[in-house]
Amino acid sequence: MPETTQSTQDFESAANRTETVAEFDDHRRGFVGRVQHILHVNPSFVPLIVLVAAIIVFGLLLGSRFFSPFAMTLILQQVQIVGIVAAAQSLVILTAGIDLSVGAIMVFSSVIMGQFTFRYGIPVPISVICGLAVGTGVGAINGWLVSRVKLPPFIVTLGMWQIVLATNFLYSANETIRSQEIEANAPFLQFFGAKFSLGGATFTVGVVFMLLLILGLAYALRHTAWGRHVYAVGDDPEAAELSGVNVHKTLMSVYMLSGLICAFAGWALIGRIGSVSPTSGQLANIESITAVVIGGISLFGGRGSIMGSLFGALIVGVFTLGLRLLGADAQWTFLLIGLLIIAAVAVDQWIRKVSA
Repeated sequence: MPETTQSTQDFESAANRTETVAEFDDHRRGFVGRVQHILHVNPSFVPLIVLVAAIIVFGLLLGSRFFSPFAMTLILQQVQIVGIVAAAQSLVILTAGIDLSVGAIMVFSSVIMGQFTFRYGIPVPISVICGLAVGTGVGAINGWLVSRVKLPPFIVTLGMWQIVLATNFLYSANETIRSQEIEANAPFLQFFGAKFSLGGATFTVGVVFMLLLILGLAYALRHTAWGRHVYAVGDDPEAAELSGVNVHKTLMSVYMLSGLICAFAGWALIGRIGSVSPTSGQLANIESITAVVIGGISLFGGRGSIMGSLFGALIVGVFTLGLRLLGADAQWTFLLIGLLIIAAVAVDQWIRKVSA
């Protein structure tokens, strides 16, 4: 009997020590855990905070020059193309992939729209549809090679970037369709560049399209089965397959939708610059990845909010315009954006490490 009593006391003492250690751990990691949980559940909070802070800082430095409706809407107009392409890039990165061909798809789709209209005399709406179909088709090839042939997304899209870029120059013969020709004969090609005023601010159709696109995708990713499948595939494709997710179908839909969005970006690009140029948008792939990374979407897939890509694009726009108005050298913009990219990846790694 004394032995049993002693064993019971030892067990209770050990349990008390364990409980004490557990309480110490919870207390020690309580604040960090709460911060990690907030950032994990709301990954767009970090870029949103950075965006608001940048607006406040430049607003204090520049005053009414920066806070004017003209400056605010100018930022939106400048980032509309990057924002649209970043939406496409976000979908691919959420599946733990990457698409280096987004810029080439965008430009080639715009060239198809212009050349079909002016070289073959095809009605503009049909030419636009053909351009959208080409972008979707290139995305489908990317998706098939990634999901069926099991090639790495980086290699597939790197090769596709070169193929589409070369096809673009060969087909267009490096010919630019000038703005005057489009305005006179096919103004519908410049539809996304149409401007309208609202409360003293000037917006374009392209800006409205960018905002509606990102809001629509944010809803689909958060509230539909397809969106849950996208996150599941990015987090662990094998586990997603075992749980009944059609990984091939999901990847195909993501890459095809990415190609379609890039084709719309090509249409918006015509409206933005006024012309159809095979040499435009050369940095769209890098700029889109920059916006996505700064926006808090994990390069490892399965985590992030597409709203973050919009905030990332706006951060770049705010820094670019703010430093320009301050008269700073353009290289400062690249320096600060580079620091933000590294910081964003570091935060992502920190969240993963703490959550593990």
